[in-house]
Amino acid sequence: QVQLVESGGGLVQTGGSLRLSCAATRGTFSSYAMGWFRQTPGKEREFVVAISRSGSSPYYSDSVKGRFTISRDNAKNTLYLQMNSLKPEDTAVYFCAAKYAWYSGIYFYTPEDYAYWGQGTQVTVSS
Repeated sequence: QVQLVESGGGLVQTGGSLRLSCAATRGTFSSYAMGWFRQTPGKEREFVVAISRSGSSPYYSDSVKGRFTISRDNAKNTLYLQMNSLKPEDTAVYFCAAKYAWYSGIYFYTPEDYAYWGQGTQVTVSS
């Protein structure tokens, strides 16, 4: 079973940037499709972006498209989320998630699809 640990969250001003990392241990990272989700108090977990095992053709939510970039380094067992042009509405706890994928090009975008989750990292964007 893969274990996930996020890092890189923090406080940033509107328009700023942050880079989140998700380090995977145990399991074979390259066998998992990965995703980033976020959640604010009282709301359901929201899909941000997903990426396949191979890293091709990531799928972004409309709210972050053009501002966020997902990437993965299978040699380093690490998933990244580069967040630019941050807005106050991006404030949330960000979670990475993993799901074993039989096919290299598949990805998933609902929380129920994912079996493994990190503990989350707080991102706060001040106005």
